[in-house]
Amino acid sequence: MAKYDEDEYYEEERPRKKSSSGSKGSGKKSSGSKGSGKKSSGSKGNGKKSSGKKSSSKKQQAKKQRRRIILFIIEIIILLIAVFVLYGVMTTTRSGKVELDEDKIIINNTVVEAQETTMRGYRNIALFGVDSTSGALTKNTRSDTIMIASINQDTGECKLVSVYRDTYLNLSNDSYNKCNAAYAKGGPEMAINMLNMNLDMNITDFVTVGFAGLTDTVDALGGVYIDVDDAEISHLNNYQLCIAEDLKRSYTPVSSTGYQLLDGLQATGYCRIRYTAGDDFKRAERQREVLSAVADQAKKASLPKLTETATAVFDETYTSLDLDEIIQLLGDVNTYYISDTAGFPQESNRATGTIGSKGSCVVPTNLEDNVKWLHQFLFDDYSYEPSETVKKCSDQIYSDTNGYLNK
Repeated sequence: MAKYDEDEYYEEERPRKKSSSGSKGSGKKSSGSKGSGKKSSGSKGNGKKSSGKKSSSKKQQAKKQRRRIILFIIEIIILLIAVFVLYGVMTTTRSGKVELDEDKIIINNTVVEAQETTMRGYRNIALFGVDSTSGALTKNTRSDTIMIASINQDTGECKLVSVYRDTYLNLSNDSYNKCNAAYAKGGPEMAINMLNMNLDMNITDFVTVGFAGLTDTVDALGGVYIDVDDAEISHLNNYQLCIAEDLKRSYTPVSSTGYQLLDGLQATGYCRIRYTAGDDFKRAERQREVLSAVADQAKKASLPKLTETATAVFDETYTSLDLDEIIQLLGDVNTYYISDTAGFPQESNRATGTIGSKGSCVVPTNLEDNVKWLHQFLFDDYSYEPSETVKKCSDQIYSDTNGYLNK
C-alpha cells in the first residue's frame, strides 16, 4: 500500500440509498386481477336470478369496503405522520446551518466606510475546507483550505483568493500563528474575524466543506474537467485511495495524463496534492482550479438538478447560509462568472521560513502592502489605505518574523 503524508482525513457516513418501494414486481399483474379472459360462472347463468346468497354477498362486499376505507384512512394518517417527522428531522437536525452572532464579527473601522464606497455592491463569503478524521466541521480541526469568494452583485463577476493556510497572522485575539489555527481554536467565527482583521474584509457568511461534501458535489454534477500532468497522477491516486478508505468507498485510479473528466474522489485527491513543484502554493492553485471547474459544470446543469445537488450535500456542509438562500443563488448561476483567482500573500511580497516554535510559515513581508494589493485585485481600488488595525498587525508580524527570516 502506498505511503501517505501526515495530513488527516475525516470520515463521513455514506449517504443511504433509498429502499425499493415494493410496488414494482415482475412487471405482471397478480393472477387475482385477471383470469382466463372469461367472466366467472357466478355472474352469468341460465338467465335466471341467483339464489338467496346474493344478500349475504352484498353484506360481505359492504364489510370489505368498510375495511378498505378504514385501512386507507390509517395509511393516510401514517403517511402524514411520516411527512411531519421527516420534515422535523430535516429542518432541526441538519448540521448544515448555523447562526453567527454578527455583534461578535470584527469589521475594522476603515472597512465600514469602504462598504459605502469601493466595496459597495460586493458580497464576500469565506470558504473553508477542513481536515479531520472525525468528520468535525465546527471547530477543533484546522482549516486546510481558506478562500475568499468576492462577488460583484451588479455584474456577476466573481474572484477567488486563497489565503495560504500557513500564513503568519493575528488570529483575531492578538496571538500570532499560522492562520489555519483560528478555525481550530474558535470555529468559523474566529476564522472570519482573523480574515476581517488582517485583510480589512467585511465577511459575515461562510461555507465549510469536508472531503465527503466536495466528493459528492462533484459526483452530483457529473464530474469536473481537469488537466492532470505526469508529476500529479501518482499523488492524485495515493490521496484518493486514502480518502476512499476513510469514507469507506470504492475508487477508480486515474490511468492517464491530460485534460479529462474526474469524478468526486479523483477531484478531491487532486485538491490534496502538494508534493510537486510549488508545494502548498500550487496546491491552493489546484483547489481554485477545481472550484472553477465545479462552477463551469453547475452552469450546464438545470435548476432542478442544482436544487437536488444542494439538498443532497447540505448535510455535509456547515454554513451560515440557509438552504433556500443557496438554492436561490443557484437559480442565478448563469449570471455569475469567475474572472480571476489569486493567492494571499502576493508572491512578490511574501517569504517562507521557520518562525521559532510556530514552525514553517508563510510570512507577508509587509502586510500593509499585501492588503493594498488585495483591495486592488478584488475591488479595483488602486488608492486603498489600510486600517490602523492592519498597520498594527503588520508591524507585529515584522517584529516577530524578521529575525528568523534574516538568519
